[in-house]
Amino acid sequence: MVAIDDILRHAIDREASDIHLKVGAPPFLRRFGQLGPEDAFPTLAEDDIRDVIRQITDEKQRERLENDRQLDLGYGKEEMGRFRVNVYHQRGELRVAMRSIPKNIRSLEQLQLPKIVETLAKESRGLILVTGTTGSGKSTTLASMIDLLNQAEALHMITVEDPIEYLHEDKLSIISQREVGVDVTSFAAGLKGALRQDPDVILVGEMRDLETIETAIMSAETGHLVMSTLHTLDAPETVTRVIQAFPDHQREQIRIVLSSVLKGIISQRLVPRADGNGLVPAVEIMVSTALVRDILKDPQRSPREITDALAKGHVSYGTQTFDQSLMALYRKNLITYDEALRQATNPDDFALQVSGISSTSDARWDDFDTAAEPRAGIGESSAASAEAAGGSNAFGQPRPPAERPAAKPAAAMPRLVKRF
Repeated sequence: MVAIDDILRHAIDREASDIHLKVGAPPFLRRFGQLGPEDAFPTLAEDDIRDVIRQITDEKQRERLENDRQLDLGYGKEEMGRFRVNVYHQRGELRVAMRSIPKNIRSLEQLQLPKIVETLAKESRGLILVTGTTGSGKSTTLASMIDLLNQAEALHMITVEDPIEYLHEDKLSIISQREVGVDVTSFAAGLKGALRQDPDVILVGEMRDLETIETAIMSAETGHLVMSTLHTLDAPETVTRVIQAFPDHQREQIRIVLSSVLKGIISQRLVPRADGNGLVPAVEIMVSTALVRDILKDPQRSPREITDALAKGHVSYGTQTFDQSLMALYRKNLITYDEALRQATNPDDFALQVSGISSTSDARWDDFDTAAEPRAGIGESSAASAEAAGGSNAFGQPRPPAERPAAKPAAAMPRLVKRF
Protein backbone atom coordinates (compact mmCIF):
# COMPACT_ATOMS: atom_id res chain seq x y z
CA MET A 1 0.00 0.00 0.00
CA VAL A 2 1.24 3.47 -0.88
CA ALA A 3 1.17 5.75 2.17
CA ILE A 4 0.32 9.29 1.08
CA ASP A 5 1.88 10.73 4.25
CA ASP A 6 5.26 9.26 3.27
CA ILE A 7 5.05 10.97 -0.12
CA LEU A 8 4.03 14.27 1.48
CA ARG A 9 6.83 14.16 4.07
CA HIS A 10 9.32 13.54 1.27
CA ALA A 11 7.85 16.46 -0.68
CA ILE A 12 8.20 18.74 2.35
CA ASP A 13 11.82 17.67 2.86
CA ARG A 14 12.48 18.44 -0.80
CA GLU A 15 10.79 21.85 -0.48
CA ALA A 16 8.29 20.94 -3.19
CA SER A 17 5.30 23.19 -3.82
CA ASP A 18 3.17 20.63 -5.71
CA ILE A 19 2.73 16.86 -5.85
CA HIS A 20 1.20 15.02 -8.84
CA LEU A 21 0.08 11.40 -8.72
CA LYS A 22 -0.82 9.51 -11.91
CA VAL A 23 -1.10 5.91 -13.07
CA GLY A 24 2.03 4.46 -14.68
CA ALA A 25 4.60 6.84 -13.18
CA PRO A 26 6.20 7.62 -9.82
CA PRO A 27 5.05 10.74 -7.95
CA PHE A 28 6.03 14.01 -9.64
CA LEU A 29 7.18 17.00 -7.55
CA ARG A 30 7.40 20.64 -8.54
CA ARG A 31 10.39 22.34 -6.93
CA PHE A 32 11.05 26.04 -7.52
CA GLY A 33 8.88 25.92 -10.63
CA GLN A 34 10.46 22.79 -12.15
CA LEU A 35 8.44 19.56 -12.41
CA GLY A 36 10.11 16.13 -12.31
CA PRO A 37 9.62 12.49 -11.22
CA GLU A 38 10.75 11.16 -7.85
CA ASP A 39 12.41 7.81 -8.47
CA ALA A 40 12.61 7.16 -4.72
CA PHE A 41 9.02 5.92 -5.03
CA PRO A 42 7.68 3.07 -7.19
CA THR A 43 5.52 3.46 -10.27
CA LEU A 44 1.91 3.94 -9.21
CA ALA A 45 -0.86 1.59 -10.33
CA GLU A 46 -4.55 2.45 -10.54
CA ASP A 47 -5.17 0.67 -7.23
CA ASP A 48 -2.47 2.84 -5.61
CA ILE A 49 -4.22 6.04 -6.74
CA ARG A 50 -7.59 4.79 -5.47
CA ASP A 51 -5.98 3.82 -2.16
CA VAL A 52 -4.47 7.31 -1.82
CA ILE A 53 -7.88 8.83 -2.46
CA ARG A 54 -9.40 6.64 0.26
CA GLN A 55 -6.73 7.87 2.68
CA ILE A 56 -7.51 11.56 2.17
CA THR A 57 -11.30 11.56 1.66
CA ASP A 58 -14.42 10.52 3.51
CA GLU A 59 -17.45 8.72 2.08
CA LYS A 60 -19.35 11.92 1.31
CA GLN A 61 -16.40 13.36 -0.58
CA ARG A 62 -16.03 10.16 -2.61
CA GLU A 63 -19.69 10.39 -3.58
CA ARG A 64 -19.12 13.97 -4.80
CA LEU A 65 -16.12 12.75 -6.80
CA GLU A 66 -18.24 10.06 -8.43
CA ASN A 67 -21.02 12.51 -9.29
CA ASP A 68 -18.97 15.56 -10.30
CA ARG A 69 -15.96 13.68 -11.75
CA GLN A 70 -13.64 15.97 -9.79
CA LEU A 71 -13.20 17.05 -6.18
CA ASP A 72 -11.58 19.93 -4.28
CA LEU A 73 -10.63 19.33 -0.65
CA GLY A 74 -8.12 20.12 2.04
CA TYR A 75 -5.89 17.55 3.73
CA GLY A 76 -3.57 18.08 6.65
CA LYS A 77 -1.64 16.62 9.56
CA GLU A 78 -0.33 18.54 12.54
CA GLU A 79 3.30 17.64 11.84
CA MET A 80 3.12 18.35 8.09
CA GLY A 81 0.75 21.26 7.67
CA ARG A 82 -2.03 21.42 5.10
CA PHE A 83 -2.40 20.58 1.43
CA ARG A 84 -4.91 21.80 -1.13
CA VAL A 85 -6.05 18.77 -3.12
CA ASN A 86 -7.79 18.30 -6.45
CA VAL A 87 -8.81 14.81 -7.56
CA TYR A 88 -9.91 14.50 -11.18
CA HIS A 89 -10.49 12.07 -14.04
CA GLN A 90 -8.31 12.03 -17.15
CA ARG A 91 -9.22 9.69 -20.03
CA GLY A 92 -10.92 7.40 -17.55
CA GLU A 93 -8.06 7.43 -15.03
CA LEU A 94 -7.94 9.13 -11.66
CA ARG A 95 -5.22 11.67 -10.92
CA VAL A 96 -4.36 13.71 -7.85
CA ALA A 97 -2.78 17.17 -7.66
CA MET A 98 -1.74 18.53 -4.26
CA ARG A 99 -0.44 21.98 -3.32
CA SER A 100 1.62 22.35 -0.14
CA ILE A 101 0.51 25.07 2.26
CA PRO A 102 3.14 26.09 4.85
CA LYS A 103 2.24 25.52 8.50
CA ASN A 104 3.27 29.01 9.52
CA ILE A 105 1.83 32.19 8.02
CA ARG A 106 4.69 34.40 6.93
CA SER A 107 4.60 38.15 7.34
CA LEU A 108 4.43 40.53 4.41
CA GLU A 109 8.04 41.44 5.10
CA GLN A 110 9.10 37.78 5.00
CA LEU A 111 7.25 37.42 1.71
CA GLN A 112 9.30 40.38 0.42
CA LEU A 113 6.21 42.30 -0.62
CA PRO A 114 6.11 46.10 -1.00
CA LYS A 115 5.27 48.18 2.09
CA ILE A 116 2.21 49.57 0.35
CA VAL A 117 0.57 46.12 0.67
CA GLU A 118 0.50 46.58 4.45
CA THR A 119 -1.08 49.99 3.98
CA LEU A 120 -3.76 48.50 1.73
CA ALA A 121 -4.49 45.74 4.25
CA LYS A 122 -5.26 48.37 6.88
CA GLU A 123 -7.95 50.05 4.81
CA SER A 124 -11.19 50.36 6.75
CA ARG A 125 -13.50 49.57 3.82
CA GLY A 126 -13.48 48.87 0.10
CA LEU A 127 -12.33 46.12 -2.26
CA ILE A 128 -8.77 44.76 -2.52
CA LEU A 129 -7.94 42.22 -5.22
CA VAL A 130 -4.90 39.93 -5.33
CA THR A 131 -4.37 38.53 -8.82
CA GLY A 132 -2.05 36.25 -10.73
CA THR A 133 -1.79 32.86 -12.35
CA THR A 134 -2.22 29.60 -10.44
CA GLY A 135 0.70 29.14 -8.08
CA SER A 136 1.71 32.81 -7.95
CA GLY A 137 1.16 33.13 -4.18
CA LYS A 138 -2.25 34.80 -4.05
CA SER A 139 -3.54 32.74 -1.10
CA THR A 140 -0.28 33.24 0.79
CA THR A 141 -0.48 37.02 0.38
CA LEU A 142 -4.11 37.13 1.54
CA ALA A 143 -3.32 34.92 4.55
CA SER A 144 -0.49 37.26 5.51
CA MET A 145 -2.78 40.31 5.23
CA ILE A 146 -5.42 38.62 7.42
CA ASP A 147 -2.77 37.64 9.97
CA LEU A 148 -1.46 41.21 10.04
CA LEU A 149 -4.92 42.50 11.01
CA ASN A 150 -5.41 39.59 13.42
CA GLN A 151 -2.34 40.68 15.37
CA ALA A 152 -3.09 44.41 15.30
CA GLU A 153 -6.85 44.95 15.66
CA ALA A 154 -9.98 43.54 17.32
CA LEU A 155 -12.14 42.63 14.31
CA HIS A 156 -14.52 39.94 13.11
CA MET A 157 -13.06 38.48 9.93
CA ILE A 158 -14.92 35.91 7.83
CA THR A 159 -13.28 33.84 5.11
CA VAL A 160 -15.09 31.81 2.44
CA GLU A 161 -12.66 29.38 0.81
CA ASP A 162 -12.63 26.33 -1.47
CA PRO A 163 -11.01 24.58 0.30
CA ILE A 164 -9.73 26.20 3.51
CA GLU A 165 -5.98 26.56 3.09
CA TYR A 166 -4.22 28.45 5.87
CA LEU A 167 -5.66 27.89 9.36
CA HIS A 168 -5.96 31.10 11.40
CA GLU A 169 -6.05 31.17 15.19
CA ASP A 170 -7.83 34.00 17.00
CA LYS A 171 -5.40 36.60 18.33
CA LEU A 172 -6.89 40.07 18.80
CA SER A 173 -9.56 39.27 16.23
CA ILE A 174 -12.25 36.61 15.82
CA ILE A 175 -11.81 34.67 12.57
CA SER A 176 -14.58 32.51 11.09
CA GLN A 177 -13.39 30.23 8.26
CA ARG A 178 -16.06 28.63 6.05
CA GLU A 179 -15.39 26.00 3.40
CA VAL A 180 -17.43 25.73 0.22
CA GLY A 181 -19.12 22.35 0.09
CA VAL A 182 -18.75 21.81 3.83
CA ASP A 183 -19.94 24.94 5.66
CA VAL A 184 -21.61 26.74 2.75
CA THR A 185 -22.89 25.79 -0.69
CA SER A 186 -21.06 28.42 -2.79
CA PHE A 187 -18.88 31.53 -2.66
CA ALA A 188 -21.88 33.74 -3.42
CA ALA A 189 -24.00 32.13 -0.69
CA GLY A 190 -21.18 32.42 1.83
CA LEU A 191 -20.64 36.06 0.93
CA LYS A 192 -24.32 36.89 1.29
CA GLY A 193 -24.46 35.07 4.61
CA ALA A 194 -21.38 36.92 5.86
CA LEU A 195 -23.23 40.24 5.57
CA ARG A 196 -25.56 39.07 8.36
CA GLN A 197 -22.73 37.91 10.62
CA ASP A 198 -21.41 41.32 11.75
CA PRO A 199 -18.18 41.23 9.73
CA ASP A 200 -15.46 43.86 9.61
CA VAL A 201 -13.41 42.04 6.98
CA ILE A 202 -14.60 39.46 4.43
CA LEU A 203 -12.21 37.29 2.44
CA VAL A 204 -13.61 35.50 -0.62
CA GLY A 205 -11.26 32.83 -1.93
CA GLU A 206 -12.06 33.57 -5.57
CA MET A 207 -14.51 35.71 -7.53
CA ARG A 208 -15.53 33.01 -10.00
CA ASP A 209 -18.84 34.27 -11.37
CA LEU A 210 -20.99 37.35 -11.81
CA GLU A 211 -23.02 36.70 -8.66
CA THR A 212 -19.91 36.53 -6.49
CA ILE A 213 -18.36 39.62 -8.12
CA GLU A 214 -21.58 41.59 -7.74
CA THR A 215 -22.02 40.60 -4.08
CA ALA A 216 -18.37 41.38 -3.27
CA ILE A 217 -18.69 44.86 -4.76
CA MET A 218 -21.97 45.43 -2.91
CA SER A 219 -20.36 44.32 0.36
CA ALA A 220 -17.49 46.76 -0.14
CA GLU A 221 -19.98 49.50 -1.05
CA THR A 222 -21.87 48.99 2.24
CA GLY A 223 -18.79 49.68 4.35
CA HIS A 224 -16.93 46.37 4.68
CA LEU A 225 -13.35 45.58 3.73
CA VAL A 226 -13.51 42.79 1.13
CA MET A 227 -10.47 40.87 -0.14
CA SER A 228 -10.54 38.40 -2.99
CA THR A 229 -8.58 36.94 -5.90
CA LEU A 230 -8.85 36.76 -9.68
CA HIS A 231 -6.84 34.76 -12.20
CA THR A 232 -5.69 37.80 -14.14
CA LEU A 233 -2.16 38.89 -15.04
CA ASP A 234 -2.12 42.59 -14.17
CA ALA A 235 -4.20 45.57 -13.03
CA PRO A 236 -5.61 46.57 -16.48
CA GLU A 237 -6.71 43.01 -17.22
CA THR A 238 -8.27 42.74 -13.76
CA VAL A 239 -10.34 45.89 -14.25
CA THR A 240 -11.43 44.68 -17.68
CA ARG A 241 -12.43 41.26 -16.34
CA VAL A 242 -14.57 42.73 -13.56
CA ILE A 243 -16.36 45.22 -15.84
CA GLN A 244 -16.97 42.73 -18.64
CA ALA A 245 -18.48 40.22 -16.22
CA PHE A 246 -21.56 42.45 -16.15
CA PRO A 247 -24.18 42.78 -18.92
CA ASP A 248 -23.72 45.70 -21.33
CA HIS A 249 -26.50 47.79 -19.80
CA GLN A 250 -24.87 47.65 -16.33
CA ARG A 251 -21.28 48.42 -17.28
CA GLU A 252 -21.51 52.21 -17.09
CA GLN A 253 -22.96 51.98 -13.58
CA ILE A 254 -20.44 49.37 -12.43
CA ARG A 255 -17.58 51.59 -13.63
CA ILE A 256 -18.77 54.34 -11.30
CA VAL A 257 -19.26 51.96 -8.38
CA LEU A 258 -15.92 50.23 -8.97
CA SER A 259 -14.09 53.56 -9.06
CA SER A 260 -15.42 54.34 -5.58
CA VAL A 261 -14.94 50.95 -3.86
CA LEU A 262 -11.76 49.53 -5.44
CA LYS A 263 -8.87 50.40 -3.13
CA GLY A 264 -6.09 48.47 -4.75
CA ILE A 265 -4.93 45.59 -6.96
CA ILE A 266 -1.91 43.45 -6.12
CA SER A 267 -0.77 41.37 -9.11
CA GLN A 268 1.95 38.79 -8.55
CA ARG A 269 4.38 36.62 -10.48
CA LEU A 270 6.98 34.31 -8.93
CA VAL A 271 10.37 34.58 -10.64
CA PRO A 272 13.30 32.14 -10.27
CA ARG A 273 16.13 33.59 -8.22
CA ALA A 274 19.50 34.14 -9.81
CA ASP A 275 21.19 31.79 -7.33
CA GLY A 276 18.71 29.00 -8.16
CA ASN A 277 17.56 28.88 -4.54
CA GLY A 278 13.81 29.40 -4.80
CA LEU A 279 11.53 32.08 -6.20
CA VAL A 280 11.07 35.79 -5.56
CA PRO A 281 7.87 37.79 -6.17
CA ALA A 282 7.57 40.44 -8.86
CA VAL A 283 4.57 42.56 -7.93
CA GLU A 284 2.47 45.16 -9.74
CA ILE A 285 0.65 47.49 -7.33
CA MET A 286 -2.35 49.66 -8.20
CA VAL A 287 -3.69 52.13 -5.64
CA SER A 288 -6.94 54.02 -6.22
CA THR A 289 -5.63 57.50 -6.99
CA ALA A 290 -7.69 60.30 -8.53
CA LEU A 291 -6.18 59.53 -11.95
CA VAL A 292 -6.98 55.82 -11.66
CA ARG A 293 -10.56 56.58 -10.61
CA ASP A 294 -11.00 58.87 -13.62
CA ILE A 295 -9.76 56.10 -15.94
CA LEU A 296 -12.14 53.58 -14.36
CA LYS A 297 -15.17 55.84 -14.73
CA ASP A 298 -14.59 56.87 -18.35
CA PRO A 299 -15.56 54.18 -20.90
CA GLN A 300 -13.67 56.09 -23.59
CA ARG A 301 -10.36 55.59 -21.79
CA SER A 302 -8.43 52.36 -22.16
CA PRO A 303 -7.65 50.34 -19.02
CA ARG A 304 -4.09 50.19 -20.35
CA GLU A 305 -3.76 53.85 -19.28
CA ILE A 306 -3.62 52.43 -15.77
CA THR A 307 -0.12 51.11 -16.50
CA ASP A 308 1.17 54.63 -17.16
CA ALA A 309 -0.57 55.89 -14.00
CA LEU A 310 1.11 53.18 -11.90
CA ALA A 311 4.53 53.88 -13.35
CA LYS A 312 4.27 57.63 -12.73
CA GLY A 313 2.87 57.19 -9.20
CA HIS A 314 5.82 55.21 -7.85
CA VAL A 315 7.21 57.93 -5.60
CA SER A 316 3.97 59.68 -4.64
CA TYR A 317 1.72 56.66 -4.02
CA GLY A 318 3.94 53.57 -3.87
CA THR A 319 2.47 52.11 -7.06
CA GLN A 320 4.60 50.19 -9.53
CA THR A 321 4.36 48.19 -12.74
CA PHE A 322 5.66 44.67 -13.23
CA ASP A 323 8.59 45.99 -15.24
CA GLN A 324 9.56 48.39 -12.45
CA SER A 325 9.37 45.55 -9.94
CA LEU A 326 11.55 43.38 -12.17
CA MET A 327 14.03 46.23 -12.51
CA ALA A 328 14.23 46.52 -8.71
CA LEU A 329 14.88 42.78 -8.41
CA TYR A 330 17.49 42.87 -11.18
CA ARG A 331 19.33 45.85 -9.66
CA LYS A 332 19.57 43.92 -6.40
CA ASN A 333 21.01 40.91 -8.25
CA LEU A 334 18.08 38.76 -7.13
CA ILE A 335 17.16 37.74 -10.69
CA THR A 336 19.14 37.43 -13.89
CA TYR A 337 18.89 39.79 -16.84
CA ASP A 338 17.57 37.03 -19.09
CA GLU A 339 14.85 36.08 -16.59
CA ALA A 340 13.84 39.72 -16.13
CA LEU A 341 13.43 40.09 -19.91
CA ARG A 342 11.47 36.85 -20.14
CA GLN A 343 9.02 38.04 -17.47
CA ALA A 344 8.82 41.69 -18.56
CA THR A 345 5.59 43.12 -19.97
CA ASN A 346 7.62 45.17 -22.46
CA PRO A 347 11.00 43.40 -22.93
CA ASP A 348 12.35 45.84 -25.52
CA ASP A 349 11.68 48.86 -23.33
CA PHE A 350 13.16 47.04 -20.33
CA ALA A 351 16.34 46.25 -22.25
CA LEU A 352 16.71 49.88 -23.31
CA GLN A 353 16.29 51.08 -19.73
CA VAL A 354 18.94 48.67 -18.45
CA SER A 355 21.32 49.79 -21.19
CA GLY A 356 20.68 53.45 -20.43
CA ILE A 357 19.26 54.17 -23.90
CA SER A 358 16.41 56.67 -24.14
CA SER A 359 13.03 55.53 -25.44
CA THR A 360 9.61 57.00 -26.09
CA SER A 361 8.33 55.53 -22.80
CA ASP A 362 10.97 57.18 -20.60
CA ALA A 363 8.28 59.15 -18.77
CA ARG A 364 7.12 55.88 -17.22
CA TRP A 365 10.51 55.44 -15.55
CA ASP A 366 11.11 59.00 -14.33
CA ASP A 367 9.61 58.52 -10.85
CA PHE A 368 11.14 55.06 -10.52
CA ASP A 369 14.64 56.24 -11.35
CA THR A 370 14.25 59.27 -9.08
CA ALA A 371 13.91 56.89 -6.13
CA ALA A 372 17.41 55.46 -5.95
CA GLU A 373 16.14 52.50 -3.89
CA PRO A 374 12.81 51.15 -5.25
CA ARG A 375 9.98 51.68 -2.82
CA ALA A 376 8.80 48.11 -3.35
CA GLY A 377 11.29 46.87 -0.76
CA ILE A 378 11.36 43.49 -2.49
CA GLY A 379 14.30 41.28 -1.68
CA GLU A 380 15.72 43.31 1.20
CA SER A 381 16.59 40.19 3.10
CA SER A 382 19.25 38.87 0.76
CA ALA A 383 20.90 39.28 -2.63
CA ALA A 384 22.21 36.68 -5.01
CA SER A 385 25.43 37.12 -6.91
CA ALA A 386 24.43 37.14 -10.56
CA GLU A 387 26.76 39.41 -12.48
CA ALA A 388 25.90 40.13 -16.07
CA ALA A 389 28.23 38.74 -18.67
CA GLY A 390 29.19 40.30 -21.99
CA GLY A 391 27.64 39.48 -25.35
CA SER A 392 23.96 39.03 -26.08
CA ASN A 393 21.24 36.98 -24.41
CA ALA A 394 18.62 34.54 -25.69
CA PHE A 395 16.40 37.46 -26.72
CA GLY A 396 19.08 38.90 -28.99
CA GLN A 397 19.34 42.09 -26.93
CA PRO A 398 22.67 43.45 -25.67
CA ARG A 399 23.63 42.45 -22.16
CA PRO A 400 23.83 45.27 -19.60
CA PRO A 401 27.09 46.56 -18.15
CA ALA A 402 28.35 44.37 -15.32
CA GLU A 403 28.64 47.24 -12.86
CA ARG A 404 25.75 49.42 -11.78
CA PRO A 405 25.80 52.47 -9.50
CA ALA A 406 25.01 51.80 -5.87
CA ALA A 407 21.51 52.69 -4.77
CA LYS A 408 20.73 55.39 -2.23
CA PRO A 409 18.40 54.74 0.71
CA ALA A 410 14.73 55.33 -0.02
CA ALA A 411 12.74 57.91 1.84
CA ALA A 412 10.16 56.65 4.33
CA MET A 413 6.74 56.16 2.77
CA PRO A 414 3.92 58.27 4.17
CA ARG A 415 0.92 56.44 5.59
CA LEU A 416 -1.91 56.82 3.09
CA VAL A 417 -4.88 55.45 4.97
CA LYS A 418 -6.08 55.03 8.52
CA ARG A 419 -8.62 52.69 10.04
CA PHE A 420 -11.19 54.61 12.03
